[in-house]
Amino acid sequence: MMTRRFLTIGIGAALLSPGAKAGSPELTFEQLYGSVGVLGMTVSDRVKQLSGRRVLMKGFMAPPLKAEAAFFVLTKMPMALCPFCSSDADWPSDIVVVYLEEKQTFVQSNATITVDGLLEHGSWTDPETGFVSLLRLTHAHFQTV
Repeated sequence: MMTRRFLTIGIGAALLSPGAKAGSPELTFEQLYGSVGVLGMTVSDRVKQLSGRRVLMKGFMAPPLKAEAAFFVLTKMPMALCPFCSSDADWPSDIVVVYLEEKQTFVQSNATITVDGLLEHGSWTDPETGFVSLLRLTHAHFQTV
């Protein structure tokens, strides 16, 4: 049964992006942070290990700021409201910003998606939007599960 699951993940990765490898590791939301404390959140050793590599993540697309945006926010749980339309206090702490390699049609916020992208970590400010992120998937593609 484990072989079938691995094969399914590998085939899904191959369909997502020409650059995706059949062996792209999966990264879960539970694996993002090593510690969360009064001094803030620190990324996990797993994130540091996978940084700069293509990874697969499953989650939900938060409602985008605008339909033609080339990025979106990946969340662990579906969000009913646009995260950009509410205060940062309403945002979940475990979000990942996804920058698409090319424009794709966005999906309903309650549909599970798999994202294939290049993992980056560290504080970064998007020069176009001013959006600050700690974790990103760049050169990404997604598909509904």
